[in-house]
Amino acid sequence: MESTKQSVLVPIDFNEQSMIAMEQAYNLAKFSQYQLVLLYVWEEQGIASSFFSNESFEGRVLEKLEQTAAEVKAKTSVDVIPVFKKGKVYLEILKAAKEYNARLIVMGTNNAAESIRIDRNMIGSNTSKVIRQSSVPVISINGKQHNVLCRKILLPLDLNKSTRQKVSYAIDIAKLFGSSIEVVSGLWSANDIEIKHELLQQLEQVREFIAAANIPVNSRLLEVNGGGNHLVPALLDYANQLGNIDLIMIMTQGENKLIEYFLGSSAQRILRLSTIPVMSINPEDMGYEQLIF
Repeated sequence: MESTKQSVLVPIDFNEQSMIAMEQAYNLAKFSQYQLVLLYVWEEQGIASSFFSNESFEGRVLEKLEQTAAEVKAKTSVDVIPVFKKGKVYLEILKAAKEYNARLIVMGTNNAAESIRIDRNMIGSNTSKVIRQSSVPVISINGKQHNVLCRKILLPLDLNKSTRQKVSYAIDIAKLFGSSIEVVSGLWSANDIEIKHELLQQLEQVREFIAAANIPVNSRLLEVNGGGNHLVPALLDYANQLGNIDLIMIMTQGENKLIEYFLGSSAQRILRLSTIPVMSINPEDMGYEQLIF
C-alpha cells in the first residue's frame, strides 16, 4: 500500500558517503515538511550471502536503522521511517520511492566504491540506474563537504525543449531555501554565430523569467576553446570558482541533436566529476506541472 504522505527517500548502507547524503536529505525534509525514509537494501549475492542470510543480521540492521532514525528525529523533529528491503538495490529504491510517495531521492555515490569505469564516463551502476529510471528528481552527492542550505543553484542550459521544466524546478528550490540562481550555457565553437545568438537569447529570457519570480539571478555564456569535450570541465571549474554553488541541476535525457552540451555523456561526466551535489531530472517521465515542493 502506497503512502499518501510525501517524503524524501535516502538509501543508506552506513558508509561515509551515504551518511553525508542522509544529512542533506534530512535538511531537505525539514524545510519541505516531508517525512524522511531511510532505506537499507540487502542484496544477496552468491555463496557469501549464506553466511549473513539469517534473522540476526536483519535484526542488527533494523536496530541500527531505528537508532539512526531516532537520532535524526531528535535533531530535526522530522518524521523518520526506517525501512529494510531485500532485493536488487536499484529496483528496491525505485519501488520504495513509489511506496512512500517520494518527491525526491537523495543518494550518496562513492566513485571508488562503485568501481567507476572512467574511460567510459560511467558512474556507479545503482546510482546510474536510479537516475535513468526514476520518475522523481535524484540528488547524487559525490563530495565530502556540503552546506546545510542551498546558497546558489547552478543551472546549465542548452537548447533542449525541456529547459522550461528544469527552470521551474530551480525556482521551486530557490524559493524553498532562499537561494539565488546562476544560469549558464556553454559554447565550444565561437564561429557558430547562429547557435551563439540562440543561446544568448535563451539566457536572457530565462534570466528575466527567474527575476520575475523575485529570485536573485545572474547569467553567463561560457565560450570554451578546444571542442565539446572541454565544456564539462569548464562548467565545473566555473562552479568552483564562484565558490558558493551548492547544487547543480541537469536533465538526463534529451532529443535535441543540434546541440548536446549537457545531455547524454555530458550528464554522465558531470555526475562523475562534480564534488557539488547534482540534481538529475528525467523529463520523459515528468510533466511540467509535477514540481517537487
